[in-house]
Amino acid sequence: MAHPLQLGFQDAASPIMEELLHFHDHTLMAVFLISTLVLYIISTLMSTKLSNTNTIDAQEIEMVWTIMPAIILIVIALPSLRILYLMDEVSNPDVTVKAIGHQWYWSYEYSDFNDLSFDSYMVPTKDLLPGQFRLLEVDNRMTTPVGMTTRTLITAEDVLHSWAVPSLGVKLDAIPGRLNQTSFIISRPGVYYGQCSEICGANHSFMPIVVESLPIKEFLNWSSASVDA
Repeated sequence: MAHPLQLGFQDAASPIMEELLHFHDHTLMAVFLISTLVLYIISTLMSTKLSNTNTIDAQEIEMVWTIMPAIILIVIALPSLRILYLMDEVSNPDVTVKAIGHQWYWSYEYSDFNDLSFDSYMVPTKDLLPGQFRLLEVDNRMTTPVGMTTRTLITAEDVLHSWAVPSLGVKLDAIPGRLNQTSFIISRPGVYYGQCSEICGANHSFMPIVVESLPIKEFLNWSSASVDA
């Protein structure tokens, strides 16, 4: 999760988020090189009294500064489109979880198991245990297995919400009457925090999302204990 004074993204916990981080670094380098070149040209023009008509009206340089931006845009666009299609790809999921947004809490339904569903409310500040995070901890965490494809179906019961977990590279709107879907693979066991990212009313800030990733054996034990409960 994020920490104070953090300037970059959270550590990636899924292959999609790793791709997004690499694309961010790739694009940032292109922006840095362009900014450096433009700053150099501006400083040169301001600091020299010499001028050359060949640089003011020349077909060659006009072709260069027309073609070069097009090439840069293509270099940026192709990886972006690849990641966009990867994020939309949902094939052969191992686990399906339906996340339903309410004012102001989330509920989860596991369609692969009988009678496995629960509500997830934020833990009030006065009830927090040592080590738990204020405004981020919930009473019932969404639990998924490590290294397996988890499909998440997202909708809402009342108003617009948004199911977002930054370290997983997931952010999808929850719309009443509509079912959106996304998928992710969590690379390692852990607890990953997110929040509703759509202004949904007075308590918008108080409906966090917590995803806990467990090894497959522990996940099956958790699911059996949850169904029995």
